[in-house]
Amino acid sequence: MEERIYRVGIVGFGGMAGWHYELIQTIEGLEVAGIYDIREERCTYARSQGIHVYDGLEALLADERVDFVLVATPNDVHKSIAIQAMEAGKAVVCEKPVTLSSQDLQEMMDVSERTGRFLTVHQNRRWDEDFLTMCRILEEGKLGEVYRVESRVHGSRGIPGDWRKEKEHGGGMVLDWGVHLLDQVMYLMGGHKLRQVYATLTHVTNQLVDDGFTAELTFDNGQIFLVEVGTSNFISLPRWYILGQNGTAVIQDWDKNGKLVWAMGKDEEDVVPVKTAAGLTKTMAPRREDTIYTEPLPIVTSDIRDFYRNVMAVLEGKEEPRITMPQVMRVMRLMEAVFQSAQTHQAVVFSPCGL
Repeated sequence: MEERIYRVGIVGFGGMAGWHYELIQTIEGLEVAGIYDIREERCTYARSQGIHVYDGLEALLADERVDFVLVATPNDVHKSIAIQAMEAGKAVVCEKPVTLSSQDLQEMMDVSERTGRFLTVHQNRRWDEDFLTMCRILEEGKLGEVYRVESRVHGSRGIPGDWRKEKEHGGGMVLDWGVHLLDQVMYLMGGHKLRQVYATLTHVTNQLVDDGFTAELTFDNGQIFLVEVGTSNFISLPRWYILGQNGTAVIQDWDKNGKLVWAMGKDEEDVVPVKTAAGLTKTMAPRREDTIYTEPLPIVTSDIRDFYRNVMAVLEGKEEPRITMPQVMRVMRLMEAVFQSAQTHQAVVFSPCGL
């Protein structure tokens, strides 16, 4: 029996679309039918790589060979292209953020329901191995009841010098990186309601859009997540910092350097005070070595190609979507709350049911 080949048409052929193109070459049963970009230089480049280039968006959508469309344009035109594609009978994979507001997202979801066409978002950071390793740490429970998790991404180059620094195109770090980190948290906490968010934005290198933010999320079980993105940090803090009643874990970076340190249950006696310049402290003295245990991280590996494998399986009716639109809507509403909190300098409280 001949294997079914799914063909994707790519709209927008910038850096991220190039990453998609290279990835698709490694996935059995999937190939690129062609691309379209409004920039002639990107079309010229695609042709130089032997990639078919459509004369326009309409030509791509009219191609019966195209099973689904990848929308990889600037954020502000995701909605219009996705709707046009679904109206043309195509399934849609949209780059993140799916659009710029919950109202726009609801319109996209309504079109998906009306046309019966599959719509999903490329929330690829759910496959990040540092995130999956953090999830494993929580599952194993060695730290005891976890009461705080800190998730950070730091850089020192500011916002890239393209549309990501322009408000009208959906620029800024909340929409660029926040959508990833907040999606990771909300996915992990899928069984719990978000009660409150308090956020601040930074404008160190850009006054038009946020070039960083900090958001503290409080869930109905009392667990707190601190999510932070910075683009003017010349010394980066750890990617993950996990605090439990019986121990602490740190994941330093995407390479998954880090460790777990947790209590072994022995009594802490005869603590030797720490001498500081201004006096003694027992409270901040280190634990005795015989009362703690240190071990390496429980590394989890992943395969990002599983995203597209799931898309194909959904189109075949064999699997449910790994990334659902209600999940995407939840994150969109959270990002709106982040902006609201930063603007009003007040916490946004979700009541009575939570987010």
